[in-house]
Amino acid sequence: MTTSPREALDTFPKLLDWNARNRAKLPAAREKAFGVWQSWTWAEAREETRAIALGFMTLGARPGDTVAIIGSNKPHLYWSMVAAQSAGMIPAPLYHDGVAEELVYVLDHAEVRFAVVEDQEQVDKVLSIKDRLPRLEHVIYVDKRGLRNYDHTTLHYLVDLQEEGRKARARFEPEIERIVAAQKGSDTCVMLYTSGTTGKPKGVVLSNDNIIKTSIASAQFDKLRPSDTVLAYLPMAWVGDFIFSMGQAYVAGFCVCCPESQDTMMSDLKEIGPTYYFAPPRIFENMLTMVMIRMEDAGALKRRLFHYFIRHAKRVGPKLLDGKKVGVGDRLLYWLGGVLIYGPLKNALGMSRVRVGYTAGEAIGPEIFSFYRALGI
Repeated sequence: MTTSPREALDTFPKLLDWNARNRAKLPAAREKAFGVWQSWTWAEAREETRAIALGFMTLGARPGDTVAIIGSNKPHLYWSMVAAQSAGMIPAPLYHDGVAEELVYVLDHAEVRFAVVEDQEQVDKVLSIKDRLPRLEHVIYVDKRGLRNYDHTTLHYLVDLQEEGRKARARFEPEIERIVAAQKGSDTCVMLYTSGTTGKPKGVVLSNDNIIKTSIASAQFDKLRPSDTVLAYLPMAWVGDFIFSMGQAYVAGFCVCCPESQDTMMSDLKEIGPTYYFAPPRIFENMLTMVMIRMEDAGALKRRLFHYFIRHAKRVGPKLLDGKKVGVGDRLLYWLGGVLIYGPLKNALGMSRVRVGYTAGEAIGPEIFSFYRALGI
């Protein structure tokens, strides 16, 4: 898939079907809930997604409808986007931290008919403005906590919707199969909105070719493979997350892991140990600051060892990464530093397995860049 994808695999529903057949037992997604990691294989992810698509059909979904996705990174929200595409609809992931008043314009502008949201907070937000959104007919939620006594006339629990979809499989499956087979690369894949910091948010319509061809090229460049793991924690409304957590994941077949919450992100990062990691410069800066503060509180011997080996790493590490010639003595000292300092440090930062690291969005200080390069990242 990463080297010679078939021309026919030009949409996400088709890519999902291919992964479900050819990587059926490989992990597609993980989510931490109540302190426990739950995993889904590609075959299971395909079944979850198809059940959501069938559920959409039971609610009267029509090709061309827009589905808003509002929440933090959760497997079922990612699957809802592909489910929407499978039913011929257009997903529009939105920033989950926006206030209700900010959502009104976007939901109205996108002519949203369905909204799939994460939890009670997002349900309350959408319901508070629903009377100003005449096109919005159904709100579907993933986390049912606190919502039992709500009016469910147009409110639906995702698990229940999936069950209704499975019951109607014989009725709607042929239609979904027809829609998926007819879709092509030039069709609309997703509608992404800008943050609106300098004016009204603007809708950016991207085709399947826009996303999938970019994902194929970047996955090939970084040699991404099914054994890789990524932590999805950046806004789902951002095009970067759509490339990392959707495009590249479906093309390369790697596992996307969703943290329990933003508050537990750093500890979840350490537990997962992703091999492929993206973070804006401020994240890398914060982690380096945390390391330096902890070293100031460490004992004198530990501090001396740390600074000695870090100096050596900054001199030797980048050369090793670039494949340049390094003397045997320097290599041995770097190996010892890996045992005593670099290895434990990378583990504490959740970077013990990072093979490919990226940063973007703003300038990053050269001293920060050189620090992580020195560690072998």
